[in-house]
This record gives sequence, C-alpha cells and structure tokens, in this order.
Amino acid sequence: MIKYTSNNQISLEDFIQPFGGTLSQENRWVKMAQFLPWDEMVSVYVKSMSQKMGRKAVDPRVAVGTLIIKHILRATDEDTIDFIKENPYLQYFLGYREYRYEQPFAASLFVSIRRRLGEQAFEELTKHLMTRVQKIEQKIAASDDDSAPPKSGARDNRDKTQAVDTKPENKGHLIVDASVAPADIKYPTDLDLLNEAREKSEQLIDLLYVSEKGKIKPRTYRQTARKDYLSVTKQRKKRKKIIRKAIRSQLNYLGRNLRTLKKLLDEKGSHTFPLAHKHQKKYWVIQELYRQQKQMYDEKMHKITDRIVSISQPHIRPIVRGKSGKEVEFGAKISVSVVEGYSYLDKLSWDAYNESKDLIVQINTFKDRFGHYPEWVSADKIYGSRENRAFMNQHGIKYTGVALGRRPKEITTERRELEAERKQKGKQRSQVEGSFGVGKRKYDLDLVKAKTQVTSESWIGMVYLVMNIARFLRVIFYPFLKNGYRMFKKLKTVLRNWFAVPNYGMVKYRLLTF
Repeated sequence: MIKYTSNNQISLEDFIQPFGGTLSQENRWVKMAQFLPWDEMVSVYVKSMSQKMGRKAVDPRVAVGTLIIKHILRATDEDTIDFIKENPYLQYFLGYREYRYEQPFAASLFVSIRRRLGEQAFEELTKHLMTRVQKIEQKIAASDDDSAPPKSGARDNRDKTQAVDTKPENKGHLIVDASVAPADIKYPTDLDLLNEAREKSEQLIDLLYVSEKGKIKPRTYRQTARKDYLSVTKQRKKRKKIIRKAIRSQLNYLGRNLRTLKKLLDEKGSHTFPLAHKHQKKYWVIQELYRQQKQMYDEKMHKITDRIVSISQPHIRPIVRGKSGKEVEFGAKISVSVVEGYSYLDKLSWDAYNESKDLIVQINTFKDRFGHYPEWVSADKIYGSRENRAFMNQHGIKYTGVALGRRPKEITTERRELEAERKQKGKQRSQVEGSFGVGKRKYDLDLVKAKTQVTSESWIGMVYLVMNIARFLRVIFYPFLKNGYRMFKKLKTVLRNWFAVPNYGMVKYRLLTF
C-alpha cells in the first residue's frame, strides 16, 4: 500500500532535534525543501507504483528527495544513505518531523526507484518544477515593478490593445546542442570482448553440464585459450597481424563453445528454457557478439550496424564525436535546449543520429512550453541545414548561423545592425556548452554508473532535474545578487573615473590619500 500525506513542509521550529536548537533558515536544504513542488513531484512517482500489491512502500517524497540528494552531493548510493542518517538538514529536506539516526531504506532500493521513474517521468518532474519557477519569477518581477516608477496609463492601454489585436510575437532565445553521456564501461576492443564472451560461455557450459556416470564433460580448452589471450595483451606494441591472429584464435574457441551450448540445450529436451533469465540474456548477447565479430573478421572491416561494445550492457553503442582526446564515446547521445539558464533534455538515444533533425522538434517544443516561438535560435553549424533555415524563416525566427550565399557588396545599416546582434547572440551559445560541463563535472553526467538501459536513462534525467533545481535556488537569491551586481558596476565606474587622470603624480597622490 502507498501512503503519502502532504504536510506542506513543517516549519523549522516544529522540527524536533534531540540535542536542542533550531535549524538555520539560510541553509540550502531548507531553502529547497520550502520551495520545491513536492506534491506534484510525488504524484509523478506514485503513478508507477502498485496501489494494492506488495509490501509497505517507502514514503514517495523520501524516494524522490533521496535521488536529488545523491546527485547534488555526487555520492554513491551507500554514502547517500549514511549522509541522511547523520545530517538533520537532509532529514528536514525529506520531510521528517524529527531527527532520527536510522537509514530511510536500504541502498539497494535505489535501483528500483530509478527503474520506476525512467526517462519519461523526468519530463513531468521538470514541467512541475518550471511551473513553480515561473510563479516565483513573476512574484520577483511584480516586486520590481512596484518599486519602479509608474508608467502612463495611456501607454499601458495601448500596449494591451495591441497585444489583443495581434498574434503572439516571437520572444526568447533558444540555445540547442547535443552531447554524449558516457557509460561506466571498460574501453572495448575486439580481442577483449571475445575473451570476455569466451569466459562467459564457459560459465554457461558449467551451468548446463550435469555430471553423470559414463558421461564426459565437453572440452573447452579454457587454459590454452587464456594463455593465447595473455600472450598478446601483455605485449607493449601489437602489430596488426598479431592482433588479427589472436582474434581468429578467440573466435574459434568461442565458436566451439557456442556449438557445445547448443548441443547441451538440445539434450535437455524440455519445453521451458533451462537457463535463468539473466543467463538467457547473456547467451543471446554472446551469440550476436560472435556473429558481428565473425562478420567483421571475414570482411576485414571495423564497422557494423548495432555493434555491441559491452556484454553486460548491450544497449550501449559507440558514438563518433570527433573531439580531441575523445574521438569515440560510448553511451547515450542527448539533445539539450537551454532557455534563460534552464536546461531541458529533449531527446535521449542510444544510437548515433544527426542532431540537426531535432531542431524543428525543439522549436515546436519551445512553443508548447512558452506559448510562442523563439525570437532567436543559437546552434552549431550542423543545425544550419536548408530545411531548418526554411522552417525558421517561415515562422520569423532569427538564426545566429552565417547566412548562405555570397556576402553582398553593399550592406545596409539595418543588415549591419542585424549582423552585430547575430554575433552577440551567437556568443551566448556557450551556455549550452556550460550546461554540459556543469553536468559532467559536478553531477556525474560524465560517467553514468547505472547498469540497465532504464536506470541509465533515469540517471541522466535526474542530473538535468538537479541542475534546474540549482538554477532555481539562484532565482530565489536573485534580488540580492542583482543589487550586489548593480553596486559592483557603480563602484567599477567610480574607480575608472577616479583614476582617469593624465598626470601620474596625481594618481600617486590619490593612492596615498585613499
């Protein structure tokens, strides 16, 4: 049974601590606990849970909040549970009414929580979060408008009439790009993959073989195969002929083991598959890996469709990036859009694809989110296809990419101003690169440590949710940051004018009398 009671976040005074005292109002976990839309976020998590069957479930707010804590602190599953036990601020964030030194649930339950959420749930979580963000920003804007001098009523009425008579104009700046979220796997080579597949096939043979009187165990030559593999991998410099010969040797050993497995399975003669599900999956992956490697060896090539690079995670594909130091990455390819500092995960795919085809979908998604098309779109050169340009011209959207065709000899003042604005907007494309950097450097997007496809997608989705929550906190402190920034600009201007004198002696005098 699922039981969740919304308490709308208790006050700091009502939180009971055994050692006395109260929590600080300025703590970041206190701020997040008070402003996050917990009821809406919990409703998304509860959708994937059974209402009747199973034992008593963990409090949904605790489940969702613990994932947020894990990625903010960049901790392991076990360390996250220990941090919650030791820190009263984290327990307040999770909705506890009093501090207690006990773990909320076993660390192994993280896998089930990620599996329940998946990728689609994080779209709803982000939607609820952004709804709350817009409300907060509107309150901040309203407070700023109250402090500003009032505008004339005639102008306000004219603006309202114009807004009613015309359709919504294009507003905002959409920044898009794509990247890869690398998975936590060993760098794959053909020889290493074949050796691993051979060892796992030997384990399956040991599972299927039943010792009987007069029955001889099938030969696997595992010791000889191991020696052949080590004799090549221990070499510092491996020539192509030596590697090819070693691959052929491992293919022969693996092919023999697969024929033995087929024979053992036929001898069982049962209607049900004799292997457990995890062993069945391993057997099917090994068969497909053998077929791919055999085909590449026979055709003397190194490319094949849906190439398997990990036996434990067969959904991972190689993504060619062409970056210096990381020409090929292994993980999920993601398309991301950034609007006013908030990052949206628009697409996640385990196969390589051309990200330029996502631009039209991302623009339409922008309209669904905000009710209008963007005024500007900043993207890499690959997004500047004729199809994308035609779509943007049709809807009056300006693109920061260089215009196609020859540059005209005579440039009008209007075009010169437009190009200057285009260059300025194009520089803001660094925001999406910054979001990738922050996600990979601070929130574990650089090494997805989940093992299955669903849990890996949940991992990536939670990273972007946490990044938006961090941005949300900066919105809360925005008035203080804004005033501080204004004071800094004024001080900078005063100092610049103060030292802007031609006489060096006067500068020295002012420094001495400062």
